[in-house]
Amino acid sequence: MSDLEALLDEALAAVSRASNVADVENLRIQQLGKKGAMTGLLKTLGQLPEAERPAAGAEINRAKKKLEGALQNRKRALEQIEAEAAAAANAIDVTLPARGVAQGSLHPVSIVLDRIEQFFHSVGFDSVRGPEIEDDYHNFEALNLPEHHPARAMHDTFYVTDSLLLRTHTSPVQVRTMESRKPPFRIICPGKTYRVDPPDPSHLPMFHQVEGLMIDEQCSFADLKGIITEFLQVFFEREDLMVRFRPSYFPFTEPSAEVDVQCVHCLGAGCRVCSNTGWLEVMGSGMVHPRVLEMSGIDSERFLGFAFGMGPERLAMLRYGVSDMRHFVDSDVRFLEQFR
Repeated sequence: MSDLEALLDEALAAVSRASNVADVENLRIQQLGKKGAMTGLLKTLGQLPEAERPAAGAEINRAKKKLEGALQNRKRALEQIEAEAAAAANAIDVTLPARGVAQGSLHPVSIVLDRIEQFFHSVGFDSVRGPEIEDDYHNFEALNLPEHHPARAMHDTFYVTDSLLLRTHTSPVQVRTMESRKPPFRIICPGKTYRVDPPDPSHLPMFHQVEGLMIDEQCSFADLKGIITEFLQVFFEREDLMVRFRPSYFPFTEPSAEVDVQCVHCLGAGCRVCSNTGWLEVMGSGMVHPRVLEMSGIDSERFLGFAFGMGPERLAMLRYGVSDMRHFVDSDVRFLEQFR
């Protein structure tokens, strides 16, 4: 029993010195585990006279319970101390200045789309949007592009079914507007378009277009030239920007014209961007073909119209000096941060 008291006093002193929960657990194993000191004393009971064994066993169990209680109390105390220390380490000092939050920005193509819409809204055009999955009729036939028309080869098309496709331009929105509205009206049709083009510096399989349409009893090519010229001068913020119209061919307009602007990088002197020509092609335009008007239920003897179409990605490349269209879809934060 003298060994028991000495062993208990030593164990209780060790428990009081324990500085963390791990030390308490080690002490528990040393004293109360299968090979622990207290457990070892129980194994010596068989060496005592039979009459002394009950009293000795009771004393050893008393010592074990006292030690177990001390271990539990010390463990709870140390767990509380460790929890308070962790809480203090992770505490938020509300008196500190707030952390800076990085400010995002609009995508450059979104910025260009907004600029285009703002201008045309200011001169009386409405924005109209339509489905991106179109039928063959609205995407081609209603625009004077019948099934075997050679110009269809210019539109490498994503077909969903034999008669449904991902629209190759936003012109179908113009057709649907002519079918559903009575002229006169002025609209622009911004939106996504799709063509089977492998990505390269100047092409993407998904890109944006903004097409415009004006239908009225008094409508001329001079009106078209005036609006387009003013738009390009406002967009590039150059009142003296030179604009030219070159004869071209589109099945849905007659006459048709490509629109060029004086190179915004070299101002017409000739550089790598304009291939030393001094000019940059930016859009197509023309007077709406009478057959297109008739197919949409508009009297071509009474009404005239003009149409135009441009690529916001192309305009964004020219305005911001972007050399590769793929930058617009790479999601590179270093590129996008420049447009804050």
